[in-house]
Amino acid sequence: KFIQSSTSSVYGNVEELPVSEKARTEQPLSPYAASKLAAESLCYVYHHLYGISTTVFRYFNVYGPAGRPDNSLFRFILWISEGRPVQLFGDGTQSRDFTYVDDTVRGTVAGLDLPGYEVINLGSSSPVRIDDLISIVEGIAGREAVIEHLPASPSDPMTTWADVSKAKRLLGWSPESNIEDGVARAVEWYRENREWASTVRTD
Repeated sequence: KFIQSSTSSVYGNVEELPVSEKARTEQPLSPYAASKLAAESLCYVYHHLYGISTTVFRYFNVYGPAGRPDNSLFRFILWISEGRPVQLFGDGTQSRDFTYVDDTVRGTVAGLDLPGYEVINLGSSSPVRIDDLISIVEGIAGREAVIEHLPASPSDPMTTWADVSKAKRLLGWSPESNIEDGVARAVEWYRENREWASTVRTD
């Protein structure tokens, strides 16, 4: 059994939302997304040639305690907690389908016994605007953000929003965590580890 960690970034900018696994993916917006699409193709080839049972999970903005330092939420928590400028690319109206790490793990484990070759979205299916996410962090951290406005990145889609009906049908999976509770757990983790976490480079 082979599991590939792919990404919602493969969809680029799509018109029909929420986005299903059947959406076209031939116009990625970044080298990262293109590399994930290439990896998906390799997975299919090895399944086709050698019968390797493979599940490709397209993860949607996974977040939570001990999150990646290049993840927007980790950066927002650090910057706001330490009174540093929050780098906001674009006007903040872009939205992301943030998926709590525990939900992502449950879905991934549920796919271990899935036969054949499948591509499956794992997301919360509840997009959150970036400016609203910053407000949530402000409320939980108890500090006001100092916003540094920067141009929007051409590699970022305007919206990510997962259609998770396939995951529900094949895996009996659905997301359980909401953004407020998930952010609260991430902020709590940061506070517990602030002595070293505050020194993590985010540039």
